[in-house]
Amino acid sequence: MAAKRMTAFARQLILFTFTLIMFLPFVWIFFSSFKANTEVFQIPFRWLPEEWHFENYVQPFEERPLLLYFYNSLGVAAVVTLCNLLFDSMVGYALAQFRFPGKTVLFFFILGTMMLPIQVIVVPLFLIVKSFGWLNSYLALTVPGFMSAFGVFLMRQWFLGFPKELLDAARIDGASELRIYFRIVLPTAGPAISALAIFIFMNNFDSFLWPLVVVNKEQYMTLPLGIASFVGQYQTAYNQLMAVSVLGVIPVLIVFLIFQRHFVQGMTNSGIKG
Repeated sequence: MAAKRMTAFARQLILFTFTLIMFLPFVWIFFSSFKANTEVFQIPFRWLPEEWHFENYVQPFEERPLLLYFYNSLGVAAVVTLCNLLFDSMVGYALAQFRFPGKTVLFFFILGTMMLPIQVIVVPLFLIVKSFGWLNSYLALTVPGFMSAFGVFLMRQWFLGFPKELLDAARIDGASELRIYFRIVLPTAGPAISALAIFIFMNNFDSFLWPLVVVNKEQYMTLPLGIASFVGQYQTAYNQLMAVSVLGVIPVLIVFLIFQRHFVQGMTNSGIKG
């Protein structure tokens, strides 16, 4: 009994230590957001500011249209997330529950696209978007992300464990496939939907490379582009940059707190069936 308690204590201590190490940069960013710009990288190092500069959270909104950047990021992330939840779940359900020629080849092709980094496909994707005349528009920011290979894989793994007897019973009762999907299948996929929503929202809210490529007008700029604007050629307002970064974490944190109840269950159960 004592040995088990010591093992459990050691495990918890290791987890706490690594959690603290990962959390320290965020603590530094938070306190740096209240410092004077010359104090951010002051030597010797100080955690707390000598004088608290709360205006660091006000001046960025006066100098730049940060509310517009927030609106664009939230809107793009919300639209892309909702589309992924619908389309990824439908494709994942079809791959898991239906039989059709080429299903295995299609699934492995989808998995293969996960191995390609965004840097590889950004040029051809940019040319496609340009040919449609979508540059500097919300369509360029949202449509290319309406589906994701990871989302299809996650939902397919979840639906593999769905009882086929329940589907057969609904078909015998005369329910259409769409009715079965929306009334029976989708409501049971809450944990997987929650996990997918967190990943897709975080990925699109924090996206920097793709908006940088397709947008150069301020009215379409997202928050990561707005944060990058604080880095000047000759001078950088690091304290204001830290303040905006802290504010940028809040929407992602809210989404995680909303869906975290089912997050672990969704990630665990989606990996059981293979």
